Amino acid sequence: MIKTLYVGSSSACLELQNTVPYSAGEEFAVKIGGNEVHRGNTNVFSVFGLTPDTAYEAEICFADRTETVSFRTSAESCCVDVRSFGAAGNGEHDDTAAIQTAINMLPENGRLYFPEGTYLTLPISLRSHMTLEFAKGAVLLGSTEREKYPILPGVITDMDGNEIPVAGFEGIEQDCYQSLIQGSYVEDVRIVGPGRIDGNGMNGDWWKDFNSFPAKRPRAVFLNRCRNVTLHGVTVANSPSWHIHPYFSQNISILDCFITAPKVSPNTDAIDPESCDYVDMIGCRFSVGDDCIAIKSGKFDMAMKYHVPADHYTVRNCLMEFGHGAMTLGSELSAGIRNVSVTQCLFRETDRGLRIKSRRGRGKESIITNVIFDNIRMEKVLTPIVINMWYNCVDPDRFTEYVWSREHLPVDDRTPHMGFFEFKNMECVDAEVAACYIDGLPESPIDRVEFENISVKFAENSQPGIPAMQNFAEKRCRLGLYLDNVREISLKNVKVEGAVGDKVIADHYESISTEGSDL
Repeated sequence: MIKTLYVGSSSACLELQNTVPYSAGEEFAVKIGGNEVHRGNTNVFSVFGLTPDTAYEAEICFADRTETVSFRTSAESCCVDVRSFGAAGNGEHDDTAAIQTAINMLPENGRLYFPEGTYLTLPISLRSHMTLEFAKGAVLLGSTEREKYPILPGVITDMDGNEIPVAGFEGIEQDCYQSLIQGSYVEDVRIVGPGRIDGNGMNGDWWKDFNSFPAKRPRAVFLNRCRNVTLHGVTVANSPSWHIHPYFSQNISILDCFITAPKVSPNTDAIDPESCDYVDMIGCRFSVGDDCIAIKSGKFDMAMKYHVPADHYTVRNCLMEFGHGAMTLGSELSAGIRNVSVTQCLFRETDRGLRIKSRRGRGKESIITNVIFDNIRMEKVLTPIVINMWYNCVDPDRFTEYVWSREHLPVDDRTPHMGFFEFKNMECVDAEVAACYIDGLPESPIDRVEFENISVKFAENSQPGIPAMQNFAEKRCRLGLYLDNVREISLKNVKVEGAVGDKVIADHYESISTEGSDL
């Protein structure tokens, strides 16, 4: 069975319905009208170069069978070549004015087309009701001239004294360089195609001494209070900081995209949705220098100001490689995170697999609950599962006694809370540091953690490492299931192979069950 994830005016994104994480396990060809338009083996795949307002029937041809799916592309008002407005696409000429003029002049429901070429540009701004399409071989390349990037204030005040939010980074409204592609208060926007959006972070000084800059670094794509935005098929690479940052936005879909940066690049998270509602990240591939996906909802002051949690997130059929965390929640989560589903994904060689990070000071609205991870395979992930309520990075007070004290402190307005987490149907091979590391607060224990059908096998040549970033952290090697300050622990059909010492180390809990487990 084939599911249609997205159909635009010139492209479609489809998904095979099976249970294998990320890959179909066999190669297949996609044919339309007898012509092969795609060949691959991933569960999510795309077809480009379609005609608007046209009915199609696609054949998905496996070695032993053929399946079909029908769809109709959407209508559009026009398709305009960006070169018609003077864009050179030679990688040397500054195409900023030509691109922005083309966006400004594009009729509603129009498509701006970037043919093969390299389009050197400073930041550009989106409008509502439009499509940007990057053809195969088309590259939108960010300029390295930092002094020419506009600096946007975190908040401005209108003539009546009302605040207008403009920019933010790492959970705080603050001055930021304008991002390469910026959408503010826009809706009904699509960024599609097999081309590339390249922030060019390895050149210039974006990755060097950035803490001395007069503003926070730009992202490759920043969406501030936008609605109904789709990124489909594009490669997003080498951002100055985070690659894709939806911010207080709704109905965001990121489908069959490749987000990549060198493993050593600083803070180059792939996708960091912040205080958004209904975000789908499906069929994407990640290889970056920090977290692959990090769901956020701001730090304390911003959360108390807006009270907008992160809600309704779907992550499915993704491949995550080489990041600090494959799937991360936090650490900026003061408005809370709820209703997160991560299924049918493959994690390879990340430091941590499922990573949840918080700390004292995130606040009483920082309630993280109804988080489900199902059908996940991990290969060479150092620590597959981490829930850390002692995170010690990012904040100025991270080394204070308030953060690291193991005493039972009073519960107040700055005390965070974690609720229900379910981990099931997971196979983890060649782990090294710990099978899982779950460390709650004594005054605010995690409500309940359920493990079901979980297998963790350690590599024979495992090396010591730090499972969670916290003060006074000790290096561990082949540590089993470590759980502290969790009220209810359920371990059903859980198996750990190759641990050194006890397979389960649990403390400060109310109940624990180990039905059917080899522990």
